[in-house]
Amino acid sequence: MGAPGARRGPTGGGDRGEGRTRDPGAGGSRDLGWRAGRRERPMSERESVPPGSPDAPPEAAPERRPSAEAAPSPEAARSPEVAPSPPPASVPGTPTARAVAPRRRRAGAFLLAVAGLVVVAGAFALGRLSNATPPAEHAHEDTVYTCAMHPQIRADEPGICPICAMDLVPVAQAEETGPMTVRLSPRAAALARIRTTPVTAVEGAVGARRLAGRVRPDESRQRTVTSWIDGRIDRLRVRTTGTRVGRNRVLATVYSPEVYAAHQDLLSAARQLERLSAASPVVRAAAEAARDAARDRLRLLGIEGAELTALERADAPTRAVPIRSPFSGTVLERLVSEGEYVQAGTPLFRVADLGAVWVELDAYERDLPLLTPGASVALRFEALPGETVSGEVTFVDPVVDPATGATHVRVEVPNDEGTLRPGMVAEAALAVTPTTDEAGPTLMIPASAPLFTGRRAVVYVEASEPGQPTYEARSVSLGPRIGERFPVLAGLQAGEHVVTHGAFALDAELQLRGGQGMMASGDDTTRLQVSPALRDALGAVVTETIHLGAHLAADDPTATERSVDALTEAVAAVRVDGEDDAVADTWRGLALDEAVAALGTGDGLAGVRQGLPRVEAAVEGLLRAFGNPTDQTVRIAECPMALGPGEAARWIQTGEAITNAYRGQEMLTCGTFEARVPPASYLAGTGEGQ
Repeated sequence: MGAPGARRGPTGGGDRGEGRTRDPGAGGSRDLGWRAGRRERPMSERESVPPGSPDAPPEAAPERRPSAEAAPSPEAARSPEVAPSPPPASVPGTPTARAVAPRRRRAGAFLLAVAGLVVVAGAFALGRLSNATPPAEHAHEDTVYTCAMHPQIRADEPGICPICAMDLVPVAQAEETGPMTVRLSPRAAALARIRTTPVTAVEGAVGARRLAGRVRPDESRQRTVTSWIDGRIDRLRVRTTGTRVGRNRVLATVYSPEVYAAHQDLLSAARQLERLSAASPVVRAAAEAARDAARDRLRLLGIEGAELTALERADAPTRAVPIRSPFSGTVLERLVSEGEYVQAGTPLFRVADLGAVWVELDAYERDLPLLTPGASVALRFEALPGETVSGEVTFVDPVVDPATGATHVRVEVPNDEGTLRPGMVAEAALAVTPTTDEAGPTLMIPASAPLFTGRRAVVYVEASEPGQPTYEARSVSLGPRIGERFPVLAGLQAGEHVVTHGAFALDAELQLRGGQGMMASGDDTTRLQVSPALRDALGAVVTETIHLGAHLAADDPTATERSVDALTEAVAAVRVDGEDDAVADTWRGLALDEAVAALGTGDGLAGVRQGLPRVEAAVEGLLRAFGNPTDQTVRIAECPMALGPGEAARWIQTGEAITNAYRGQEMLTCGTFEARVPPASYLAGTGEGQ
């Protein structure tokens, strides 16, 4: 029996393939051409074709006995294409061949019948096997395969990615959902640690707006003690600030040559008047006039009353004149030292009555509607833990400081026990009641629910589908942040559940499936203009974020920890005081301070990378709203498996080569550039910066 595909001779004898092996490089194409160009004739016709006729097959090889070398291989014996070869026969046309021809025709018919039965049985068995396919094979019909690095690749069976040659991995076939909806399996939802919180309706005050301030002395109760003569500070009776003094207490003594001379004149006039006691009235009148003139001179120098009387009874002129406090209070400041020369009117001490104090608050424009004269304010002080002090707004400065954008609000607070000291830090809580056109409760959501892209906010709302976690991305309108919550102006209803943990993972999943997440939707961000000082501060934030990503890409834990500290300081240094309300609200809405605080440096590089997506998303929002505040082109990169297979994340960097902040040296160049933002340009919704 010949090898599969070999052609037998016209007599059905031995394998003609021995002399006509179909090796592609040794004449096999000639044999194939003959078979393709000639119709296969029946055996009877082949035997009657004269040798040398055009229809005759190629010449047979010389007859040879079967041997071990010529024995067919086991593989050829199992081939269904070639029937077993009969014993070798003589060349056609000879007497021997004519004698055995009828017998050979009967054997050929028998073999054909057997082969037909085998083919029919095989087809029947194959049909039974196909109908009995195990359920496990049918399960593959619901499975698609994708590339972890290129999720746009989809296949119905295992294979390799045509882009990167990685093995395709099975993923659950996503059910048909809308462009704003993502559906997860229960296991995927558990792995993503999705947590939700209901939207709550609050009646009346929805929270408190908190303002910072400091305790200051009541200006109406503050006095300055001055010197009323020229001279030298001879002695200080009160040397330290904070000393409580009573009315008429001597604070210092001053040596004054002018007082000394006036006192000497007074004593001389008094002695002269005593010597002229028996003189004529005219002389005595002149002596009394001289004494009175000396008194008036001392009065003009500030000495009068009992002190002047004491000076008249003195035996010698005084060298030290006492300086007394005209009222009771606390010495807030000492302005002179012993031995210092002063002039009349020189301030010596600043004294205040602290029985009542002021708390001066820095209020911004959005806070002014909550602060009107007569309004009650609750105050807290670190020095008085657990205590709340009530005060009353007595004055609102009519001028806003152009440098800070704040105005001063004065709150008067009683301080009979003296527990409040000037300079102490105070925190004021103002009850906030949103003013809306429609009466009714105010809807509130946690501050961790919305994802911000500039002034646009997106929340993920849980759909009510039992057994199949489904979440819808929804744009909402929010009011200014109040503590740890945002008031909802539009887009949500009471009782709906919003995702408060895992929203970023849902947004990444939605984008990988081609949906419209917060990044894929249109760019509705208002491009805001900021002051040069704020632009420099925002530039520092972007720069430190780039440095953080570079250190993570280098797998450098020490430099990463330093970058986290530097980024924290850069975010804390951003001041939106004096900026437009839209600028201030947008910056606060990004919540970069909270995102940076969530970077887990205690868990090493893994902890920082876990909190990095929130920081990077906030910085992208910064680039959309405020533009690129640095002097270099910033690029937005994305890796489809940054957080794991099929879990994409983005980061910002500089340079032409990808440096993966999430995978580090393990997959340093994994990712693609999604956008570039030149200096002073704004990040668009998709694609290039404009």
